[in-house]
Amino acid sequence: MEHGTVTILDPSEIYRPDVNEKQFEGTDFKPSAKEIEKFRQFVEHPPEDDPQLAMIKNTYKLMHTHQTVEYVRKKHEQWCKFDRGEFTIMKALEFINTIVDESDPDTSVPNIYHAFQTAERIRERHPDKEWMILTGLIHDLGKVMAAWGEPQWSVVGDTFVVGCAVADSIVYRKTSFVDNPDLNNPAYNSKCGIYEEHCGLANVMMSWGHDEYFYRVLIENDCKLPEEGLYMIRYHSFYPWHTGGDYMHLCNNKDMEMLKWVREFNQFDLYSKSDGLPDLDALRPYYQALIDKYIPGTLKW
Repeated sequence: MEHGTVTILDPSEIYRPDVNEKQFEGTDFKPSAKEIEKFRQFVEHPPEDDPQLAMIKNTYKLMHTHQTVEYVRKKHEQWCKFDRGEFTIMKALEFINTIVDESDPDTSVPNIYHAFQTAERIRERHPDKEWMILTGLIHDLGKVMAAWGEPQWSVVGDTFVVGCAVADSIVYRKTSFVDNPDLNNPAYNSKCGIYEEHCGLANVMMSWGHDEYFYRVLIENDCKLPEEGLYMIRYHSFYPWHTGGDYMHLCNNKDMEMLKWVREFNQFDLYSKSDGLPDLDALRPYYQALIDKYIPGTLKW
């Protein structure tokens, strides 16, 4: 620890062990120690002169207090009516140009730049996988909920399963769940909780956020992305699973097969974040062609 920030990623202090070989199993990516140290620093006691770190911790505190089984059910009912309007993918990207993620210690620029950074990093490594490049561009589009009034603690940040025991690898796990009423419900406190072992992630309720919402939008609008891309979108924020190694007891064979793709995507989602901003106008024609191929026209949101 130095200057109030964690420089060695210790799960006992920050509760998200990103320096974990499991994260990169099945991928060809091996980040350097220096590259890893730049990212994923969640501080239990933010210094007084760093309001961003304090905001991040507060966002997680609100999330972990209010994200309950009842809350998630209400959000599904509210947002899965798809009655917010009809917009193209490019229009939705313009909406998230107004959003700076309050849970992310690695970026302070509008989310649209992160979208293009991720896509371009994938394009460099996998130029033959158009569907994955497009997935990189659109993976955070569920954050339009924040542009439409949803509080960021209900939109951004790491996701987790509600309705069962809180996993050890969740960021701020030891301090931020103390006021969550589900912790006092015996039905939700066992390892499996309200679920059956190996029931499959599609059959559990995730904390509400942009991953689940945009996945639902794509399904509602019959997008042509392959299943691998849909898994990347639905679970890219599920760090306790794809990085922490938790919740494996709820996974079925399909989830385990798709885990390698989510981990492959994560390297581009995380390590593409930088201060170097792409030329959006120059990139739009290429990405519009991909949108027209896989998710054309307007979508119901």
